Amino acid sequence: MFGLVKGDHLEFLDIRYKRIKFRVFPARASSLWPFSLPTVPHGDTTKSGGFSMDSSLRSRFRFLIPASVNYFKSGYSLQSFRCDFAAGITVGIVALPLAMAFAIASGAPPEKGIITAIVAGFVISALGGTRFQIGGPTGAFVVIIAGVIARQGYEGMIVATLMAGFLLILMGVFGLGKLLQYIPYPVTTGFTSGIGLLIFTSQIKDFLGLKIEQLPSDFVERIQVCAQNISTTDSTTLTLGVVTLLLMLLVRRYIPKIPAPFVGIFVATAVTWIFGLEIETIGTRFGGIPSTLPAFVPFWHFSGKIQSLLPDALTIAILAGIESLLSATVADGMSGDRHNSSTELVAQGLANMGSALFGGIPATGAIARTATNIRAGAYSPMAGIIHALTLILFIAACAPLASHIPLASLAGVLMLVAWDMSDPHRMRRLFFAPKSDSVVMLIAFGLTVFVDLTVAVEVGVVLAALLFMKRMSEISDIHSLDTGLPREERFSRKDGREKVVVYEISGPFFFGMAQRFIDVMRFTRKKPEVIVLCMRLVPVIDATGIEALETVIRQTQAQGIKILLSGVHSNIRKIMERLGTDKLVGPENIFPDFPTAIAQTVLHISPPKKA
Repeated sequence: MFGLVKGDHLEFLDIRYKRIKFRVFPARASSLWPFSLPTVPHGDTTKSGGFSMDSSLRSRFRFLIPASVNYFKSGYSLQSFRCDFAAGITVGIVALPLAMAFAIASGAPPEKGIITAIVAGFVISALGGTRFQIGGPTGAFVVIIAGVIARQGYEGMIVATLMAGFLLILMGVFGLGKLLQYIPYPVTTGFTSGIGLLIFTSQIKDFLGLKIEQLPSDFVERIQVCAQNISTTDSTTLTLGVVTLLLMLLVRRYIPKIPAPFVGIFVATAVTWIFGLEIETIGTRFGGIPSTLPAFVPFWHFSGKIQSLLPDALTIAILAGIESLLSATVADGMSGDRHNSSTELVAQGLANMGSALFGGIPATGAIARTATNIRAGAYSPMAGIIHALTLILFIAACAPLASHIPLASLAGVLMLVAWDMSDPHRMRRLFFAPKSDSVVMLIAFGLTVFVDLTVAVEVGVVLAALLFMKRMSEISDIHSLDTGLPREERFSRKDGREKVVVYEISGPFFFGMAQRFIDVMRFTRKKPEVIVLCMRLVPVIDATGIEALETVIRQTQAQGIKILLSGVHSNIRKIMERLGTDKLVGPENIFPDFPTAIAQTVLHISPPKKA
């Protein structure tokens, strides 16, 4: 097995011999050690993991420079502005109906969604770490926002959004964006599909025009109430909702360059206004949309809610981080660009704090709007800024017209969004994946639908972590090499076979492996004079692994057995030096490779007895 450095990963080329198994581990294993901050290689602004260890303050925070600065510094032409202007207006048209729909579905007035799209959209584009990201309210937050508003009121939601923004900034500054990428696919698929189902069922009332005062938040009760009141369906409302839905599907199918939600809502609004249909609209329920931006919200009046809102804030931050980085990754794939995850998370945090200060709702990078931005020919983050200015222009000039938008058409938009979020094809594929992944997905889905999204995210992440640790402990191994060494490391034990025992540890040496290591070393039947621990296949070690290693060293030394370490990686050697483990074993007993360690065993074994 040979290690090859490729980019920022260490790839192992497997030559299968005897009991050695295939391993793939990250080359920067030291970044997984909790006692050290992740570092940023010189000149690397696309894969920043956190603080650089340079002495200069500027180089420490170099990775937080927004993408917009780089593009405007490199030169910005009139032609570039024309591309951004056209793309920005296009995305603004797409964002308008979605922003209102997500706000209403969350239990907030429609203008709160527009305010969020303006403030968050501007901040994310101006300060973010990706070239094309479009920010605003998304479907992922609908369930959590509705729950917070129901329990803590709208003021509580503002505080939770502020706290989530602060947490996102911390994630970006300390380079924790990479950890969000480790949340596995079954977990995100489970709670995303669950959110989609909850959004879909929450729109049944407005889509059918049911005479229900208030839909229950509980999924089962909601279905029961809708079923009990199905006889109150309004045929006009249902017809308008179906027409909106079909029109959007046709536009998406045959004219994909035109924003389908805008077309559907425009036609439905025009029909409602021209024929004077007596159905529920934004105006009848919310009294219209203000034509000015709201005043600053004094959030400190709500500081007493902080402790009770921390779990919700953490859930919002995790969802915002996951979706924003996923959106940035999708944008990279479409454009060939590369995003800066740390800068992006800081911008997401500032955007959420800014949205909350103006009374808005949580925001993140929106995949569909970002994709639309790229397809529309955007050149730089200026397109996202123009998208925000387009929404401001709408509030100033067209807000009164929005009061005629029928809620049935917005419900149709949200039902289509919910279907896209659920994506039954993804769930169906996971049923053919390993059984453990299917179980994790179903648990995340079930908890989202029947319990609570916050619980689903927390339990899903914990389950995924436990599953990961189980799999890592299964690939970690310790075995004796007395009876078979790799060909390139074979040596003759003719004179001291029974006096030297060699153990090889392979895989991450962490708490899942620690007790097994102690047991193997404790119950070995051989009492050699020298034990050689080959650690060349150990990419990372944690505090529990260090403690287990020190325990074995003390036990063997107490029995008069010499212990030698070979093939210790530099990152593990540094950890051992910081914690004093090297002094316990003796620096002279730590060797760079296995042959050198074996050559030294002759100095520690007694000469063979003469017959």
